[in-house]
Amino acid sequence: MDAQGWAEIALTLAVTVGLAWPLGIYMARVWAGERTWLDPVFRPVERLVYAGCGVKPEKGQTWLAYAMSFLAFSIASFVVLYMTLRFQNLLPLNPQGFPGLSPDLSFNTAISFVTNTNWQSYVPETTVSTFSQMAGLTSHNFLSAAAGIALAAAVARAFAANRSGTLGDFWVDLTRISLYVLLPFSLVIALAYVALGEPQTLLARVNAHTLEGGKQVIALFPTASQEAIKQFGTNGGGIFNANSAHPFENPNAITNLIEIVSMNVLSYACVVAFGRIVLARKDARALVAVMVIFVLAAAAAVYAAETQPAPALVAAHADAEVNMEGKEVRFGAPSTAIWVANTTGASDGGVNAMHDSFMPLGGGIAMFMIELGEMLPGGVGSGLYGMVVMALIAVFVAGLMVGRTPEYLGKKVEAREIKYAMLAVLILPLSILGFSAVAAVLPVALKGLANPGAHGLSEILYAYSSATGNNGSAFAGLSANTPWWNATLGIAMLLGRFAYAVPVLAMAGSLAAKPKLGATVGTFPTDGPLFVGLLIGVILIMGGLQFFPALALGPIVEHFQALHALAAR
Repeated sequence: MDAQGWAEIALTLAVTVGLAWPLGIYMARVWAGERTWLDPVFRPVERLVYAGCGVKPEKGQTWLAYAMSFLAFSIASFVVLYMTLRFQNLLPLNPQGFPGLSPDLSFNTAISFVTNTNWQSYVPETTVSTFSQMAGLTSHNFLSAAAGIALAAAVARAFAANRSGTLGDFWVDLTRISLYVLLPFSLVIALAYVALGEPQTLLARVNAHTLEGGKQVIALFPTASQEAIKQFGTNGGGIFNANSAHPFENPNAITNLIEIVSMNVLSYACVVAFGRIVLARKDARALVAVMVIFVLAAAAAVYAAETQPAPALVAAHADAEVNMEGKEVRFGAPSTAIWVANTTGASDGGVNAMHDSFMPLGGGIAMFMIELGEMLPGGVGSGLYGMVVMALIAVFVAGLMVGRTPEYLGKKVEAREIKYAMLAVLILPLSILGFSAVAAVLPVALKGLANPGAHGLSEILYAYSSATGNNGSAFAGLSANTPWWNATLGIAMLLGRFAYAVPVLAMAGSLAAKPKLGATVGTFPTDGPLFVGLLIGVILIMGGLQFFPALALGPIVEHFQALHALAAR
């Protein structure tokens, strides 16, 4: 550790949050349907989409209609992507001659990209064709991100509304976010990546001659365009198996900085846009402050842990000052630390280090950040509405302590909203702990583990945490391309996305129907350090619902494994 490393972490985070402010102001105009500087280009396209799909932008939807539209769109997206992957051998742009994916892998991958998780149970450069990458995975990187941001916009309107029965129109939000936010910014980022050395080609491969005189086949894809939306939409799911540790996806220090910043800037921008829509900018800054505190603390812990020598090397008296195993040595430990803090507090974004080779504290921090919920800063859209759920629980707890009905941003928070909030929150421990406990004692699941004992349990727990949290990163020791893992991880992704989002929309519908109240002398302030501290405490408690019970899984698993071994004898 040194001052330069700490400065690099702080600067990266400061640039990300600084750029999020103007982007959030712009996004607020997009959410509100106001005129933007891109209207001359995209307004005719927008109107054409509405006319062709029969969408009436002026007519809003109830929370139930909004949720049904969201679910219908996701189901249709899953079917199209599943068929694309399953039968890619029959589709064009397959110069590699790849066969179609197996049914269970197609199921897992389609769910993964539709839910903005982008978990990969396969090696992309040897499995997925150019057409599947472009028409299938890249397009769903746009669409799944746009759907998440659309839900955030609906939640924002719920707090801005005064006795309203609608939350906006899902199809309008999906169209405007795709056209005015994701598409133009991803295009600019992709061109920057091309200029900085990332390949963008339809060639399948090139043949290279090594210095030793041997021959090497190097896989090529339209990398820059996929990389741009992979990072900007907090997607993950890289062109290459190593993701952003691969030099084609991340060739130099400048691309590395752009990728880290673009990975989280949109998540922070959603909070800024929320504050402007609700006319509560100070309250939005409090939410951003909580996100920054968690990311900074996680990055500091990982940096401290990963700049220590591994205990095994110390015991062997080896000359090693830091733990470099599995690290992205081109960019150093500080970059790895801030990257890990960002990816595990959001969606994957494409790891540039192998979490499986982290020190115990570094790997534990990564897992804990995921299990706190995808909100720090979270995936695009989901980070905002996850924070709002925690804020409602926080003000409810504060209201109980002082004996008055709690309020948040002018809306009374009553039993119905808290029931919906808890229904969303409790799906995380149910999925993570439930699947992990079952997988830890089933031989069919244990076959995918590269490590036995406590580390193997960590691989299982991390996998289901990542899937349920719609994160997509993994401990590399788990070989997940088997029917058991593809199926159960796919179900966990579905629960983490839809069993969380639908109660949030129901909560938003309940809030929108309530009157907008002004602040009084008895209103609990939600824009200062007291609220920031309360919210941090609530998030830690909610995250502890799955993290700390998981610590008890070790002895339980050992007990069942001992019984199994005894029965086998």
